[in-house]
Amino acid sequence: MNDLEPVADIEEALRGNGISVESLSVDETVSVTYLTAFPDVEPDHGEVGRAVTAFLELAEGDWTPQTVEATILRSEDDVQATWRLEDDWVEAYNKYALDDEDLSERVLATLYEEDAP
Repeated sequence: MNDLEPVADIEEALRGNGISVESLSVDETVSVTYLTAFPDVEPDHGEVGRAVTAFLELAEGDWTPQTVEATILRSEDDVQATWRLEDDWVEAYNKYALDDEDLSERVLATLYEEDAP
């Protein structure tokens, strides 16, 4: 990954996995906000999985895993949920210490659904 363009590389990977990025910043953590294609009461686990896959694919390359804090929007200013992907989970996954199911369970355990209107 080009050190000068981590935001562009991450955004490209997310969009390549069908994630509609609204905002993205990279500091000590990656903060991403995206517009869901499934604006139901509950977030779509498959869509969360596609976003996680983008970060796993990046980690196979030059990206050094960072904790990801994600916010899912139904529409502008309408948060559907938040979730987190810890950097050590990605590292454990890449070392085969976590399988797909274990990683998925960890991410989904962080899923916070906003109260329904």
